[in-house]
Amino acid sequence: MAGMEVIGDLEVFTLVAEAGSFSAAGRRLGLAPSSIARIVDRVEARLGVRLLRTTRLLTFTAEGMAYLSAARRILADLRETEQMISDRSSPRGRLRVTTSIQYGRLSLVPLLGEFIRRYPDIMLDVNLTDTVVDIAAGQADVGIRFGPLPDGPLTARKLGETRKVIVASPEYLARRGTPEVPEDLHDHDCLGFNFKRAAPTWPFRKDGRDYPLTIKGSVEANNGETLGQLAVEGVGITRVGTETVEQAIQSGQLVSLLEDFNPGEVEEIHAVFVGGAHTPARVRCFIDYLVENSRLLGTGRPVRLGRYSTA
Repeated sequence: MAGMEVIGDLEVFTLVAEAGSFSAAGRRLGLAPSSIARIVDRVEARLGVRLLRTTRLLTFTAEGMAYLSAARRILADLRETEQMISDRSSPRGRLRVTTSIQYGRLSLVPLLGEFIRRYPDIMLDVNLTDTVVDIAAGQADVGIRFGPLPDGPLTARKLGETRKVIVASPEYLARRGTPEVPEDLHDHDCLGFNFKRAAPTWPFRKDGRDYPLTIKGSVEANNGETLGQLAVEGVGITRVGTETVEQAIQSGQLVSLLEDFNPGEVEEIHAVFVGGAHTPARVRCFIDYLVENSRLLGTGRPVRLGRYSTA
């Protein structure tokens, strides 16, 4: 009972500070000003110090300011803990998710319907963009990233991985010829990425050694889906993730090339988020749902990735 009384005293004291007087605080709580004054007197008696000066203008002593600061912090921690516990039983709130346009269209969006039905109290805010969104700065709650993760303070969960493949349309190959060795690509229109981090080379494995080949072409784009569509249209040869062109290969719209020289490079896919004990339940259940429903390879077993970690 004493603990509950202390919490009540903290709430009354902070309300007095916000309202500016006993009478204003009393009106908010439905209590007489004298009742508010008795509560403050009780706190002062328990602490053995004066917290307020009740002249014409209500002012705080140095001890009163310290007590007010602590009271606000304790009440805020209590509210946060209650919300966290409540979220565990019923995840709720806005969940901001960001990923690339291609992955969003082909892989993420088809999974969202069941998630929404499973967690009706979560408001999904989905941002498909090929611009990197800063998760650590609070611009989103969950981001899906491809490739090596930079050193940083986030937690990462592996969702899978994708293999790279070189493809072209039968129509293009009939017109320009089929490359038999990597060097033949010098005579072809090679469609690449325009990212700053994208090197103008394609990796090959030749005679047991890594062999990067500089490529050039008439088109660059910021996503593999665009490059795959251009390849289907016979514009040129491109190198993209298998998930982007798998259906086109199966339907015969595209043909894989130079597989004997493919180094088997894979690109890992991770969900990144701010981890820790206070990670909201809506974030945790979304990450678990992605892993549960991932149609890509990978298990998400714990692996240390710089300052990132898997959960």
